[in-house]
Amino acid sequence: MVIAGLVLFLLTVVASTLILGPNKIISWVTQTPKNVTTLTASEVWEAPALSQLQEGETKKLIVYGRELIVNTAAYLGPNGSVMAISNGMNCQNCHLDAGTKLFGNNYSAVASTYPKFRARSGAEESVEKRVNDCFERSLNGKALPEESNQMKAIVAYINWLGKDVAKGTIPKGSGLIELPFLDRSASIENGKLVYEQKCTVCHGNEGAGITLADDSGYLYPPLWGQNSYNMGAGLYRLSRFAGYVKANMPLGATFDSPQLTDEEAWDVAAYVNSLPRPQRDLSADWPNISQKPIDHPYGPYTDGFEEAQHKLGPFKPIREKQKELSAAK
Repeated sequence: MVIAGLVLFLLTVVASTLILGPNKIISWVTQTPKNVTTLTASEVWEAPALSQLQEGETKKLIVYGRELIVNTAAYLGPNGSVMAISNGMNCQNCHLDAGTKLFGNNYSAVASTYPKFRARSGAEESVEKRVNDCFERSLNGKALPEESNQMKAIVAYINWLGKDVAKGTIPKGSGLIELPFLDRSASIENGKLVYEQKCTVCHGNEGAGITLADDSGYLYPPLWGQNSYNMGAGLYRLSRFAGYVKANMPLGATFDSPQLTDEEAWDVAAYVNSLPRPQRDLSADWPNISQKPIDHPYGPYTDGFEEAQHKLGPFKPIREKQKELSAAK
């Protein structure tokens, strides 16, 4: 489940892609996440088509960038044809449909919002820095040289996807669904049951995923273990993982046709993130510790709550305390 085996998913994506007519209304019949309301077609971001590009060097670079997002491991994985700097997963294991799926961690808002200040690093970051964060955290690898043709291609593709988004704006359907907080802690035990029932067919009993026949990458990526994302990745935060699963997993789920309840999404996130994965030095993250997200799983904190609660919840008391601290400043 979660960063699901999206190579196969992409082969069948036509069946699950959201196609909106000019007056189509998306209405919600299940629990409605905080950032998902009734949307009209004019409000929802739609990725530009590669067919819009004129033949030439610019198109070649953008197409190569998309290829690197889809098949990262083939070029930059352990047996990569260009260099070996990542763990065998592909960028689109986290950024679905080559970074175009609504509420699938797409790239729609990158060009419009970068460069920008990020509290995690305490500095203004470029698109290149953000790409390398993914290589070093989600792909548990090394930074891609910024002057490389591969970095230029990836950035060209990402910027092209957001070419029609006004500077400083974030389109509808960007990012991940924000699920309402539970009134309890997320349950690792319940999550294990969800995983066993709905995730093992793609990711296996041990979360190791399924490799391609030629070992060039994964058909279904690993969810824990040494070949998965490390403890510094965004999906290691419970709310990010839960929102990702709710809108995208198991295979075939979409944000308007989910297959998991909110409780199942929170709980399976807790289970997967409770299991071993690569470590990372996080000492430079969040130089202003008061800006840490509610579900950042490592202290220190300024709100008085323990690591265990920041990791699994309940999060509502932490949110209320942080509001109090903010109001008192």
